[in-house]
Amino acid sequence: MLAAQDPPVKLFAGRSNPALARAVAEQAGGRLGDIVLKNFADGEIYVHYEESIRGTDLFLIQSTCPPADNLLELLLMIDAARRASAWRITAVVPYFGYARQDRKDQPRVSIAAKLVANLITQAGADRILTMDLHAAQIQGFFDLPVDHLYGRAVIEEHLRSHPESGGFLSNLVVVAPDAGASKVARSYAKRLEADLALIDKRRPAPNVAEVMNIIGDVEGRNCLLVDDMVDTAGTLCEGAAALHRAGALEIRAFATHALLSGPAVDRIDASPITRLTVTDTVPLRRPSDRIEVISVAPLIADAIHRIYADESISTLFVE
Repeated sequence: MLAAQDPPVKLFAGRSNPALARAVAEQAGGRLGDIVLKNFADGEIYVHYEESIRGTDLFLIQSTCPPADNLLELLLMIDAARRASAWRITAVVPYFGYARQDRKDQPRVSIAAKLVANLITQAGADRILTMDLHAAQIQGFFDLPVDHLYGRAVIEEHLRSHPESGGFLSNLVVVAPDAGASKVARSYAKRLEADLALIDKRRPAPNVAEVMNIIGDVEGRNCLLVDDMVDTAGTLCEGAAALHRAGALEIRAFATHALLSGPAVDRIDASPITRLTVTDTVPLRRPSDRIEVISVAPLIADAIHRIYADESISTLFVE
């Protein structure tokens, strides 16, 4: 897929998600380059490219999910590549961490998403390839090109390709678990030719969700809850419980980024959700019979190929 051209292309990966990185390289028809990533005894990160990258079109694959060392490792990889005279450096960040802190919504808080964008830019990246930012306007935080992919194409294809989904899709309502997910849900509903519902939710404290009302008709319908990420699963599971009380039939959920922190998996297992589908942008911390993982490697590999070949990738921007 990645034919020999000038400048040559090389792919390297950090340690945040090696399985996805290997899958992307395989889908792209290449291999991951040789790099040493290790920690000194005190935890300090060391980066060394073991092959020449001078004049190369370089793609660095690294999600910036917790711990914060993943972000620092990406910055050091970018810095080392710049100092080794790479021609172009593209940071491939399937999951962009700190994206939830995208505005000053109360006094004396950090706009962490902007800070992280500045760090990646100042480290020496030339462009960013990422997926399902928590807030699309974060693209404007970067003073360099941002290619923003959407996981909706992957889940739509997954739903339509499974025979058992036929009955589920024929009586479907797409549900936004909160107002912030309404645009995503509307896109799903349009592409799946389904109705739309919204859960009106108030959050009394961080990571604590309180369902207030369901806007839309869900009684006797199959429901698909959609969001860009699932962290502690409080919002998702409270929403599913509210749908169940309102008379919904089968309840499934989809989230691109499976952070699944703390009690998330236990909450999902105890909820009315029959299946949670997530992508592999973040490694799954703990398996569950109710959680299935689909890969975004083909989508990312396609985008890498198009960037390298200077082809349009607008057809991948499924909104």
